[in-house]
Amino acid sequence: MEKVLKVSGMTCAACAKAIERSLKKLDGVLKAQVNFAAEKLYIEYDASKISLSKIKETVKKLGYEIKEEETEDQGKDILKNFILASTFSIPLLIIAMGHMFGLKLPSFINPHKNPLNFALLQFVLALPSLYAGKKFYKVGFRNIVKGMPNMDSLIAVGTSAAMLYGIFAIIMIFLGHHEYSMDLYFESAATIITLILLGKYLEAKTKGKTKEAIKKLLNLQPKMATVIKDGKEIVIPAQDVQISDIVLVKPGEKIPVDGCVIEGYASVDESMLTGESVPVDKKEGDKVFAATINKNGFLKIKATGVGKDTVLSQIITLVETAQASKAPIARLADVISGYFVPVVILIALISFISWMVAGKGFIFSITTFISVLVIACPCALGLATPTAIMVASGKGAENGILIKTGEALEIANKIQAVVFDKTGTITEGKPKLSDVYALGEDEDTVLSLAASVERMSEHPIAKAIVKGAEDRGLTFKDAQEFYSIPGHGVKALVEGKEVIIGNKKFLEENNIDISEGLLKFEEYTSQGKTPMFVAKGKKLIGVIAVIDLPKKTSKEAVEKLKNLGIEVIMITGDNKRTALKIAKEVGIEKVIAEVLPKDKAKEIEKLQRDKKIVAMVGDGINDAPALAKADVGIAIGSGTDIAIESADIVLMKDDPLDVVKAIRLSKATIKNIKQNLFWAFFYNVVGIPIAAGILTLFGGPKLNPMIAAAAMSLSSVSVVINALRLKRFR
Repeated sequence: MEKVLKVSGMTCAACAKAIERSLKKLDGVLKAQVNFAAEKLYIEYDASKISLSKIKETVKKLGYEIKEEETEDQGKDILKNFILASTFSIPLLIIAMGHMFGLKLPSFINPHKNPLNFALLQFVLALPSLYAGKKFYKVGFRNIVKGMPNMDSLIAVGTSAAMLYGIFAIIMIFLGHHEYSMDLYFESAATIITLILLGKYLEAKTKGKTKEAIKKLLNLQPKMATVIKDGKEIVIPAQDVQISDIVLVKPGEKIPVDGCVIEGYASVDESMLTGESVPVDKKEGDKVFAATINKNGFLKIKATGVGKDTVLSQIITLVETAQASKAPIARLADVISGYFVPVVILIALISFISWMVAGKGFIFSITTFISVLVIACPCALGLATPTAIMVASGKGAENGILIKTGEALEIANKIQAVVFDKTGTITEGKPKLSDVYALGEDEDTVLSLAASVERMSEHPIAKAIVKGAEDRGLTFKDAQEFYSIPGHGVKALVEGKEVIIGNKKFLEENNIDISEGLLKFEEYTSQGKTPMFVAKGKKLIGVIAVIDLPKKTSKEAVEKLKNLGIEVIMITGDNKRTALKIAKEVGIEKVIAEVLPKDKAKEIEKLQRDKKIVAMVGDGINDAPALAKADVGIAIGSGTDIAIESADIVLMKDDPLDVVKAIRLSKATIKNIKQNLFWAFFYNVVGIPIAAGILTLFGGPKLNPMIAAAAMSLSSVSVVINALRLKRFR
C-alpha cells in the first residue's frame, strides 16, 4: 500500500529525519520519506503486517500530528503567537536597552535606583513571549529526552539558559549585588522567540506559495453536476455522480467527470490538463475530462471516471507524491541533519567551557553558548531540496509536464541520450492510406480484403487501412481465425481463403513469393511511407502503403536537444528505409529500425552498457517495457491514458518540445537545489564560528544572541525565496 499523509508540527529537517528513522524500524514499513517543506509523509507499507493506524500512532508518539487533509491554520497560529510575543518583547527591549541610547526610565524601574524592580519587570514581560513559543519548549525538551534533538531543542536550551541566568541574577540583586542588573538576558530570550516566530511565519507564507500548483488543481474540481435521472435533469454534488450516469454540460460550465460524449458538439478548454490554450473540438465518441471547460455548445456525456478515478485526481495524486518524494541530492543534507543538532549542542558547550577556561567570564561564555545554539539552522538544510522540488513539480504540472518523483527530476538533469519511438512520438501517430498497388486484382478488391482482416486489429496502421476503405465506400467481408504477430503482420480466413498482410519477413515465412511487388515496396519506403504486402491463397495480390507525417515540432525538438549536448536516437518497428526517411526530415542521424516491441527494452539496455544516461520517449502503452528500462521513461501525449506505471515523466500534450522543456526544468531545478545547499552549508560554516566568538580573538565583536536569531530565521526564508524563483521558469 502507498499513502501520502499530512504531518504538522515539524520545525526542521531533524524532525523529518526522526520520523523516518522511527517508521523504518516498524515491521511492514517498506519505505518512509518525509518532505519537511511540504509537510508530507510518503509511506509504502505491507498492509498484511502493519496497519495505517499503527503508523499514525507512531508519528503521534513522536509529538507530531497526522492529518488526511491540508490545513491552512498553521500560518495563522504562528502569526497569533508572533503578535503576542512582539506585544511584550518590544516594550521589554525598550526597558532593557533604552538607557544605553539615552532613554530615561521612570525612577521606580531605573536600574540605578531600583535594580530589583528593573529586573522583575523584565522577567514578567518575558513570560508572555516564552508562552507564545511554548511549542519550542514542549517539543524541544521532549526530543532531547528521546535522544532525537531538533531545532526546537536548540531554541529551548538557548533561551532557557538565558532565562535561568536571569532568575539567578534577580536572586543576586535581591541579596545586594546590584551590578547583576546590567547583565540580564530576559530581553534576549524574549526577542529570540519573537524573531524566530516571525521567521517561521514568513517561512510558512513563502512555503505556502510552493503549494499553489496543488491548490489551483484542487480548486479546479467542479462542485456540482447536472445528471439525467428518470428522464429528469437533477443537480447533484459532482462527487455523487456514478459510473455510467448521463451528465449534461451547458456552455460555460466545467465538465464534472471523465466521460465519453454521446451527444452534442462543443469546443472544450483543456488548458488545465495540458497547458495548451487552444480549445479542442469534441463530438460524439470523443473523451472529455473533469474540470475542463465547455466553451460553447451542449454536451451529453456518459461518465467513465468519477471522484478519485478522474484524470485530474490522478494528476493531483501524482504531483503530491512527487512533492513528498526526495531527490538523491537530498541525501547529503539528510545525513548532515541527522547529526547536526547534537554536534551544535556539543560546539556550544565546548565554546562555553573554552571561554570560561580562558578567563572571559560567565557573561561572555553564556552569550556564546546561547548564540551558537540559536544561529545554527538545520531548517535551511532541510528546506533546500524539497522546496525546489515542490515548486518545480508544480510548475511542470501547470504546463502539462507531470514528474513522478524527485529522483526522476534529478536524473533528467543528467540525460545524455534521448531515444524517441517513431510512431505517435516523432510522427503524428495518425497514419493515412496513401497508395494501393494491385497485382492480378483491382485496387478495390485488394483494399477491401486487407481492410476486412485489419478491422480486427487495434494497430494505428490497421485503422488507417480500414478508414481508407470506408472513405472509398467499400464493403467488408467476414474474417475468421484472425492471427497477429506484433511487428510482423496479420492473417485471417476470408471466404475460405487465407489473407496475409505484413512485411517481407512475415510473407516469406508463409512461403509467399513477393518478387513481383518488391520494386513497388522499395519505392514506397524511399518516400517515407510504410508499405505492406497483401496475399490471398498463397499468392501476392498487391502492396498497400500508409504515410505517417512527422509532427510540426519534431524537428525543432531534435535541434534543441542537440543544442543541450544530448544524442538523439529514433527507434521503430518500421522498415529501415522508411525510418531513415522520417529521421532525415527531423534531423536524427541514428536510427534503430525493424525492432519488435518486446525488443525495444534490450536496445535501451545496449545504450546503457555504454555508460549513458538514457531517456526513452514513447506513447506509454506499447513502449512500457522500454520506458521502464530507461533511466528516465517519458510518456508523451499519454495523459489521458496516464501511463504512470511505466513512465517517470508524463507529458500531457502530444508535443516533442515538452521533452526539451522537462529536461530544462530539471536542469534549472538541480541548479537551484545546489544554490540552496551551498548557502545553507555556507551559512552554518560561517555563522557557527562567529557565534562561538572566534572574531573576538582578532579584536572583533561577539555576536548578540538576538542578531543570531534574526540571522537564523532569515537563512530559512532566503532558501525558500530562492526556490520560488523557479516559478518564473519559462
